[in-house]
Amino acid sequence: MTTATLDRPAHAGRRTRPFAWVEQSLTLAWRNIVRIRQNPEALADVTFQPIIFLVLFLFVFGGAIAQGGTWRDYLPYLLPGLLVQTVVFSTMGTGVALNDDFAKGVFDRFRSLPIARIAPLIGAVLGDAVRYSLSIVILMGTGFALGFRFQNGVGYGLLALVIVLLFALAMCWIWVWLGLKLRTAQGVQGIAFLVMFPLTFGSNVFVQTDTLPGFLQAFVNVNPVKYLVDTMRGLMLGGDIQKPLLITLAWMVGLVAVFAPLAIRAYRRRT
Repeated sequence: MTTATLDRPAHAGRRTRPFAWVEQSLTLAWRNIVRIRQNPEALADVTFQPIIFLVLFLFVFGGAIAQGGTWRDYLPYLLPGLLVQTVVFSTMGTGVALNDDFAKGVFDRFRSLPIARIAPLIGAVLGDAVRYSLSIVILMGTGFALGFRFQNGVGYGLLALVIVLLFALAMCWIWVWLGLKLRTAQGVQGIAFLVMFPLTFGSNVFVQTDTLPGFLQAFVNVNPVKYLVDTMRGLMLGGDIQKPLLITLAWMVGLVAVFAPLAIRAYRRRT
């Protein structure tokens, strides 16, 4: 027996079933879900934050932005935009948690298992879909309690929720990549906030685009958040849907096409 044979992991050369990585990814996604029960405070950003943001922006700015109306007049306009902001902010948690797992050596243990190398990465993304869904449910539940209703039918309203969830899954690949490239979770979080604030506050989440200064309108018109918000409002309240939806889908495909391969390459280099 050669030294190379002795150094080879026990599972090296073992044949795996086709598409076994799918089952392995789902198993590791379930691991991330179970871990939430052991660390429930990690859900603070997707449980309390949506409620705080909705109440804060609705009652502090509602009367002023509604142009003489009340916060009830502002609620239908605000909620679809705030839904986008909340879910987009939640995506950075994927990169932060991934970076933290690497720092703790969790992925070193995964590497010793007879599983596809990519399974832990996909499992992390799928597991966080539960966090995004919880954020959507809590924010919409609070909105309904305050009087928000789908004005374009329940079917279109539910479609809007699916689209914003898919956009979050596409966008989280940015933070997966940064989580693998940066040294610390604090670094990932710091860069995420620098990116998130211009994307969300420099958009039509809170006010109409034509009320902004010209230079800011130019930024908003190329901001993917703007088109996602327009899609949400069109589906939930009625109005133009086709153009913003197509642009949103194009952004989703582009984000995955660019950042998923970058993330996978960075992951393989680290493992």
